[in-house]
This record gives sequence, C-alpha cells and structure tokens, in this order.
Amino acid sequence: MSDSAQRTLVLGGARSGKSTYAEELVTRQARPVRYLATAVLDPSDTDFATRIAGHRARRPADWTTIESADPAAVLGTPFPVTLIDDIGTWLTARLDARAAWDAPRGTVAPDADALVAAVDAYRERLVIVSPEVGMGVIPAHRSGRLFRDEIGLVNQRLARACDEVFLVVAGLPMRLK
Repeated sequence: MSDSAQRTLVLGGARSGKSTYAEELVTRQARPVRYLATAVLDPSDTDFATRIAGHRARRPADWTTIESADPAAVLGTPFPVTLIDDIGTWLTARLDARAAWDAPRGTVAPDADALVAAVDAYRERLVIVSPEVGMGVIPAHRSGRLFRDEIGLVNQRLARACDEVFLVVAGLPMRLK
C-alpha cells in the first residue's frame, strides 16, 4: 500500500484471502477502524452464519462494526479508516431488494451509481473488498450470469474510483493499480 492511497479495492476469488489482506491493510493504520459488514444474515443459513462468526472473531475488539447493506449511506459519515466487506454481499442484497434476479441487467444501476459516487467522494482511508468472479466458467443459471455481469461492472467502476487495486490469489496480493 502506498502512503498516498486513500481508497483501495481488494479483489479475489472465494477463500482467496482477500478479506484477511484487507484487514491487514487497515490494521497497519494507527487510527480507529470502522468495519462495514454488508451481509444480510439469514438465520436459517447456518453455513453462512458460521462464516460470519469467523469474520467477527477475527476482528480486533476496538474496531467499530456496522452491519448495513447500504455502504453509500455509511460513507456519508466520515471515519478515519473504513473497511467495507464485501461488495458481493451488498450486490446480492440489492438484487434481492429490487427483485432483480429475473429483471433486465442494469436494474441495480442506480444503487451502483450511488455506491461509486460515495466512494469517489470519500476522503478518508477506505478499503473495499469485492469478489472477482469473471475467471471461471460461465454459470449455467441466469442468476449466476446476472451476478457475474453486475459485479464485474461494479468492480470496474470501483477500480477507476480507487487509488490502488489488489488482486489476492492463494493469499498472495498482487498490485494491479
């Protein structure tokens, strides 16, 4: 991470180590950290609940945690260091909220516009975690293709708005920008 970077995007596949790397980036800061968890927890999904519990246990006790599916609104309030984890769960929540899984592509564009504008305007230290999903096979189902296409577009826009971008593969970060 460069000293001048304000906004960093951390991309990676499932279990790539992207969240751990993002947490390491913000831990290096000698300032208070706000952790924005975007997942909407379904109590009946015990596997996902276990994953979230692991993330919670890993976080330092002195971090401020906000659980919200609206990062654009949260970024309206400055904080010395903010970590958003992650854009994939945010996108899923937006697709659910707009009942957009069977709608035309671009239905969540207003949400993406608001997120990118909030990131672009944010002047404090910001680290964003997002899944990179475009490296595998073409999903067999429309919902998988929709998610892949929408997250790909959001990631491109966030990468342009950020000062630096990393791709994490097998726990190893590679600087892209």
